[in-house]
Amino acid sequence: MVYDYLIVGCGLSGVVLAERIATILHKKVLIIDKRDHIGGNCYDYIDDITGIRVNKYGAHLFHTNDEDVWKYINQYGEWVRWEHKVLSYVDNKFVPIPVNITTINELCNQHLQNNIDVEEWLSTNQVQYDTITNSEEMAKSRIGEQLYKKMIKDYTFKQWNKYPHQLDKSILARIPVRPNFDTRYFTDKYQVLPKYGYTKFFDNLLQHPLIDYQLNTDFFQYIKENPINTSETKIIYTGPIDHYYSNCGLEKLEYRSIDFNIEHHLNCSYYQHNSVVNYPEKEYPYTRIVEYKHFLNQPSKHSIIISETTNDTGDPYYPVLNDKNKQLYQKYQKLATQEQNILFVGRLANFKYFNMDEAIKNSLDIFQNMIQSQ
Repeated sequence: MVYDYLIVGCGLSGVVLAERIATILHKKVLIIDKRDHIGGNCYDYIDDITGIRVNKYGAHLFHTNDEDVWKYINQYGEWVRWEHKVLSYVDNKFVPIPVNITTINELCNQHLQNNIDVEEWLSTNQVQYDTITNSEEMAKSRIGEQLYKKMIKDYTFKQWNKYPHQLDKSILARIPVRPNFDTRYFTDKYQVLPKYGYTKFFDNLLQHPLIDYQLNTDFFQYIKENPINTSETKIIYTGPIDHYYSNCGLEKLEYRSIDFNIEHHLNCSYYQHNSVVNYPEKEYPYTRIVEYKHFLNQPSKHSIIISETTNDTGDPYYPVLNDKNKQLYQKYQKLATQEQNILFVGRLANFKYFNMDEAIKNSLDIFQNMIQSQ
């Protein structure tokens, strides 16, 4: 069969575009993915031992203020309100993240009571810069030196294998400070989890009869065996852009990956106080522990926890944003603009971190502005 579109990657960006192309344009779409499952990094499954639904690639909490995105996802699944909360284990204490009044009081030996107290404390402790040039300066300008050292400096190194002064200021640009006792991780209007899991949500998106998908399929091997005439079949590529241009002589872009260490705890009510606990201090090799039983209060007499440790060698998750990589990406981007009938879409292809709602919005916009309008 000759397809109108070949989409590389069965994650959010690719699947949303496939659904729009099939539903609105009535075009035939083939999605290929090198993994053995749909859903990209959103993929979840039921653990055989505990019966608990687990995200294979780290916790995914859906949140958005975008009405179009909210309306879109509700066409393809049932969503349950879930206000995510995170704790950080610092100085032998569990304190809330984002930083709020309790966090400041516990870690800085203060007695703040309201937003006026917080504003006064911040005005004294925030470091002022004429121009912010990196993430260390950004963090200190937001929460001050003391909290930066306790909560940010070593955690960032564990996350990125670089200290904040080695990273672009955008990495830590959105550190929130709550001048109240609000412990929610997000403040978006819509904060939800899929009632039947993300994999079911993706399965619903893929039900259109004009969409086929093929797993365990490497793009480069596929096009060797199935040469693509781009005048007949347009390509949408959502993989790493430097992988696509691996033969062009440029250096590879830097990404961080994650090792997920799974532990089953039998006959255990709960392992930890909260679904997610961060560990910013050096003595803990992992960045956080996720206990999935908390999400939607899943019933089980057992529990499962997954600790996360970042590395440079696994599947790419987070683009390392510093001057070197940003300049290198511009070279790859220039190559991409010279292509005919190939679109580079999504987090890996654009060397940019997207939240889930941002990935959906990006695909909806690309469909409307670059595909439907043609």
